[in-house]
Amino acid sequence: MLAGKRILLIIGGGIAAYKALELIRLIQKAGASVVPVLTRAGAEFVTPLSVGALAGAKVYQDLFDLTDEAEMGHIQLSRAADLVVVAPATADLLAKMAGGRADDLASTLLLATDKRVLVAPAMNVRMWEHAATRRNLAVLRGDGVLTVGPDDGEMACGEYGPGRMAEPAAIVEAIKAALGGGPLSGRHVVVTSGPTHEPVDPVRYIANRSSGAQGTAIAAALRDLGARVTFVTGPAVVAPPVGVMVVRVETAREMAAAVEAALPADAAVMTAAVADWRVVNASAQKMKKDGSGKAPVLEFAENPDILALVATGSSRPRLVVGFAAETTDVVAHAMAKRARKGCDWIVANDVSPGTGIMGGTENEVVLISDAGAEAWPRMGKGEVARRLALKIAEALA
Repeated sequence: MLAGKRILLIIGGGIAAYKALELIRLIQKAGASVVPVLTRAGAEFVTPLSVGALAGAKVYQDLFDLTDEAEMGHIQLSRAADLVVVAPATADLLAKMAGGRADDLASTLLLATDKRVLVAPAMNVRMWEHAATRRNLAVLRGDGVLTVGPDDGEMACGEYGPGRMAEPAAIVEAIKAALGGGPLSGRHVVVTSGPTHEPVDPVRYIANRSSGAQGTAIAAALRDLGARVTFVTGPAVVAPPVGVMVVRVETAREMAAAVEAALPADAAVMTAAVADWRVVNASAQKMKKDGSGKAPVLEFAENPDILALVATGSSRPRLVVGFAAETTDVVAHAMAKRARKGCDWIVANDVSPGTGIMGGTENEVVLISDAGAEAWPRMGKGEVARRLALKIAEALA
């Protein structure tokens, strides 16, 4: 899978640096070699001895080591690899990369390389959510830097939320995808996400509480496995992932047209929370109260059933996955929906207000297929996405 590939691994300074040791092992198991670069802060968490022993290679640390400059200068070191991986990528390292700084070996290599760069962010949830980190990440993504993670979960500091470094196995899958060797390489997957907005008048609309977080995570996970992803999204709160083809829509009918235009595909994952009805007599002008106490009468019509259209259409993908957001009898309703729509799988979840799932960072799903109902434990939406993406890869293999 990665046979003969050379990975330059930069280990940043964070508690997640211990995961870099397992990452080295998995990269080598996949057939690649690892050239490790350990930052000064990284060496506070893992030793050069342990890194070098696992990698079976010299650990590079100092920009001004004249012997290394004579044998393999930092320019050559930065370009001899097939891919540069930063794990963990701390807030400081991301800031240096975004600012183009080169004041140590790691940042100099990152600035000098002509190869693709993959970063696995890891930091405290507040640091991850800070506006400066978000700006830096946007700059890096705009520069073509690839990302994997972070995950949601409990931090070493005791806080909970996004910021945990992706697991080593997930990083290896992202490495394969970056090098064109992911299990979904050459596959095209259509993913829908977010809510739809059905106009009532120019300033009002009917919508739902979907944030688009789960659909975005699924699109990113499929991308990381090498798929070419067409991401059809309604007006979601969560920004779409980089590295996918984004098609922005507003209404259900626009989404149906965009999905139809995106076919054919190998798989379709219909995550969007599409409005069941639209307002037929939507006003062209803003509706105003007239003091009579009478509310406007809205006439409704059913929106197109996008999932059913895809599952039964002439351009039906090999695998069609639907989602069922329920508040009662989750499994029973999901099974009935699967049969009614004609899709292969249904991913069902309980979105009752007490669950905190709708618009939250976690999900708890049941995968409905020919094999029956497979309940997954509650986990971050990123992990749900990775599990589903791997199952999709297995189904399409």
